[in-house]
Amino acid sequence: MLITLLLCHDGVLREPLLYSSLYFKQHRQQYYSELNGVRESGDFERWLDFFATAIRVSAEQASKTGQLISAVFQEDRSRLKDLGRQAPTALLVQEALQAKPLTTIAALTQSTKLTTPTVTQALRELEKLGIVRETTGRARGRIFAYARYIDALNAETR
Repeated sequence: MLITLLLCHDGVLREPLLYSSLYFKQHRQQYYSELNGVRESGDFERWLDFFATAIRVSAEQASKTGQLISAVFQEDRSRLKDLGRQAPTALLVQEALQAKPLTTIAALTQSTKLTTPTVTQALRELEKLGIVRETTGRARGRIFAYARYIDALNAETR
């Protein structure tokens, strides 16, 4: 994560979208081997090759994830447009969930400026379509997840 933050600080990245830690974790043996090569013999070139590969692979994965998320948003918007008169509120709730994919009815009410019953009804429609999932199983203080969005975000770590 520090690498990504340094790249943002230096203006190489505008936002911290790279998750190079996953690559380093997946290639842990090589990571330690290359670091030892630097420590033992000063072989910075092999380390830099490894590091550059990690950044390239991470960037490709971030791009793929971004495209997947964009497709999820578009597909869901298309499906919501078929809801008839409930479509505008469901779309508004879906947009709010894009900004905060794990949230409560109260938070959605505040961010959308819709009433609690309206948000609740929109969430019911989103649940029926498999777009949103209630995560607590409780009657009060429920937390809703934009399941498809979260699944797309987690796809690269599987």
